[in-house]
Amino acid sequence: MASTYRLLAEGLATHGIASVRIDKRGLFGSHAAVADPNCVTIDDYAADVRAWVSTIRGLTGAPCVWVLGHSEGGLVALVAAQDAPDLCGLILVATAGRPLGAVLREQLQSNPANAPILDEALSAITQLEAGRRVDLTGMHPALLPLFSPAVQDFLINQFSFDPARLIATCRQPVLIVQGQRDIQIGPSDAEGLWRANPAARLAVLPDTNHVLKTVASDDRTANIATYSDPGLPLAPGVVDAIATFIASGGDLR
Repeated sequence: MASTYRLLAEGLATHGIASVRIDKRGLFGSHAAVADPNCVTIDDYAADVRAWVSTIRGLTGAPCVWVLGHSEGGLVALVAAQDAPDLCGLILVATAGRPLGAVLREQLQSNPANAPILDEALSAITQLEAGRRVDLTGMHPALLPLFSPAVQDFLINQFSFDPARLIATCRQPVLIVQGQRDIQIGPSDAEGLWRANPAARLAVLPDTNHVLKTVASDDRTANIATYSDPGLPLAPGVVDAIATFIASGGDLR
């Protein structure tokens, strides 16, 4: 693991910003919260965020809490913000600006190695976007983990959300943080979020990938290698961009 969240927490602490890291319902430290971690929805995760915010405010007396969501967590943060007046604001890191079916389609198409399975994968995504479960009979074995029956209901739910529509209704301050060398969520997604809510602040960081580590080239193998190296520091500018936004109360004009 890249230890991105630990490094973020440690970096923010040097700026005097305390943080709480949470595991998704049913996973790791939250494994006891639900018997089946796949039997969840984005709304469930958003409800958990709101519950954590309430708990943190109760324990600290803080008038509001900043919520940072990374990747899928950015979508969860956007949904949580629709009904959470006690949020100071949102920090969306490497967050898709389109429905995630479109993002997954693009990710699969961008890797030439997927050519033999691409038609099957795209057909499955289209079915899930339409709210229909996918029959795995005869499907290429490489696709079975991605479209496992256990996760299809979650994917159907996840694909139904449009982050651009959600951010357009956000009244809280929003910071969008995006790495230029992110091979999962590209700068165009961050720009799409910003266009949907021009009041948001946009920070595009050079030589920064999806897990917020430094990548100096377009070498896909080198990029992915950083995902499993906790010894690598965060890319320059990541912590400063977030800390400055929080310290300003979200007003960087």
